[in-house]
Amino acid sequence: MRSDIVAKNSAIPPEPRALAVYTLGFLQVPYIRRMLKIAGWNVCFGPLRRDVAAVGVWGRKPLSKRGFAAAKRRNLPVVSIEDAFLRSNHPGPASAPCGLIIDKVGIYFDASKPSDLENILNGGGLDEPRLLVRANNGIAFLKANGLSKYNPVPRNYGRRPDAGYVLVVDQTVGDASITSGNAGAESFAKMLMAARAENPGKRIVIRTHPAVISGKKSGHFSQEDCDELTVLQTCRINPWDLLEGADAVYCVTSQLGFEAILAGHCPRVFGMPFYAGWGLSNDEQQLERRDKTLSVAQLFAGAMLKYPVWIDPFQNRICSFETAAQFCQAKAKMAWMAAPKSVALGMSSWKIPQISRFLGYDSSKPAFGKWAGPAIAKAKSTGARIVVWTSKLSPQIEAEFKVENQPFWRMEDGFLRSAGLGAKLTPADSVVLDDLGIYYDATRVSRLEQLIAASVDLPDYALQRAGDLQQKIVAAGVTKYNLNGDAVKIPAMGKTVILVPGQVEDDASIRLGTTDITTNSGLLAATRAANPDAFILYKPHPDVLAGLRPGQVENPLEFADFVVGNASVPDLLAKVDAVWTMTSLLGFEALLRGVPVACLGMPFYAGWGLTDDRGQSCDRRTVRPDLAGLTHAALIDYPLYLDPVSKTAISPEGLIKRLALRQNRRGPRLRMLAKLQGRLAGFAHLWR
Repeated sequence: MRSDIVAKNSAIPPEPRALAVYTLGFLQVPYIRRMLKIAGWNVCFGPLRRDVAAVGVWGRKPLSKRGFAAAKRRNLPVVSIEDAFLRSNHPGPASAPCGLIIDKVGIYFDASKPSDLENILNGGGLDEPRLLVRANNGIAFLKANGLSKYNPVPRNYGRRPDAGYVLVVDQTVGDASITSGNAGAESFAKMLMAARAENPGKRIVIRTHPAVISGKKSGHFSQEDCDELTVLQTCRINPWDLLEGADAVYCVTSQLGFEAILAGHCPRVFGMPFYAGWGLSNDEQQLERRDKTLSVAQLFAGAMLKYPVWIDPFQNRICSFETAAQFCQAKAKMAWMAAPKSVALGMSSWKIPQISRFLGYDSSKPAFGKWAGPAIAKAKSTGARIVVWTSKLSPQIEAEFKVENQPFWRMEDGFLRSAGLGAKLTPADSVVLDDLGIYYDATRVSRLEQLIAASVDLPDYALQRAGDLQQKIVAAGVTKYNLNGDAVKIPAMGKTVILVPGQVEDDASIRLGTTDITTNSGLLAATRAANPDAFILYKPHPDVLAGLRPGQVENPLEFADFVVGNASVPDLLAKVDAVWTMTSLLGFEALLRGVPVACLGMPFYAGWGLTDDRGQSCDRRTVRPDLAGLTHAALIDYPLYLDPVSKTAISPEGLIKRLALRQNRRGPRLRMLAKLQGRLAGFAHLWR
């Protein structure tokens, strides 16, 4: 999915105009005012302002009558505002939407009069080839990632009904889209009767609205409507999974009917929602204004690419659907990964606030423990999982988990970590959670290894996104730590230039990812032996340079021609011909920039045919992904990302922009501790 193609509505926003409102909701929810201002409207309290351009109302709630009356009295147009069709993890003011509907004609769910959406769908411009490519990619993206208006659970969550059923979609009583969509309570009774009559002998699954399951609202169906062939689906399940198992779909005005069309169904529709009347549904009613036959891609293009105003919350500007969908995916993924209760083990005290944000995102905060026994007891008593910082996972602790039959996850820093070193107590903006192993341990399978192997089957839009991400990283000069380094002039005199990155020698990636060569001096010697005429640059690891970790080479110039200390990694990679490494992440960063890499160990990016592997082999790594597939697995699928400024989930594309600006908030306590630890470098094990 191309994130760099910006929809028409993402042009430079107009100068904000005054929008008079007559309900307090607009004034009480700060993000609504902010989003409307980005879209060109300054919200003001109607009775106190005369110089206004329009009156704003929220959908067709009962209180919106105040706005309509004021607009009529003041001879002003009405702007109807609603959440966009891709909103957030949960409903309600606690979760900001990804975008807004700002309709100057009507509102999409009111069939009694036209709306901007209806005019878009009736008009031209929906057969433009690039628009249809975006639409098809957008549909595939939502389906693959299980994204809907609300996103409480991922795909393959819980137990779905056995396939082959008729899906009947319930809605909440009092939903404005029902009455505005030419329907009522009788429409639901009629729908169920039709589903039974038109599908004799087939199982019927009634999908209960999530707000009814949570007890906040009432639905139109209850247990009294069930029989031997009819059941209520009251367990939480991803809508795309529910649609995938259905043979037929019946609905009134629910958005699930729209998603049914995207999933390939021709739903039987008993109201007049925005997606009915275009030849894509079996409609009980007709609407003369809708006389055009659309394709699924055209319907999606109008409803998702052209109609809403999508907002980039991190740069406070209008963005494309693709960018908004990536943010929505990041938030949903973070919430889904944090949903199970967690007991965190082996976490350094300075990391706890940030780890709490990752493991407690949109859910209960994790408990923290220092010892395996109490952590296991806590996990078993609360039904929680254990999450261990991988470097603190000893064979003894792992054996204790095995004896107690206690599953656990490993946690580590991600590959786009922060603007600053972890050894200097800069919180990580990215982590990985692995239920199988960990990416740097070549002795066993990891979740990343499985994702890389599966990347050979990624669709074109996903590979395109990975390629775009790779280009953004290179253009922004982003690396793992994003330190401000110096540009280096290399006196190579026409020789082949090889960069050798030093590593922390007690790092687990050395212990678990190398065999014969395990030291920086050994790496330099092997590189020189294989390249006697090359110009070899040696770059010590930043933690080693800072005196915080072991790995110093006594005489690097015995094998190297030049030592670079505080050098810019992007600048170096732009000037070298190759990188030779044991397991350094700098090898992956070189691959992203098209620099050949020789590996004397087995890092996560080796063994796939993308590197010159001169160390051990890995029999599990048999497939041959391309660089885009590796990038997608390592930087999109595997990690979680947290915005260093707002402390909310962010997409990798969004974090790259933050890191390029070196935006990373480290509180005064951590700054003071970092200075103190610099004076006590010999005792680094106390805070690592």
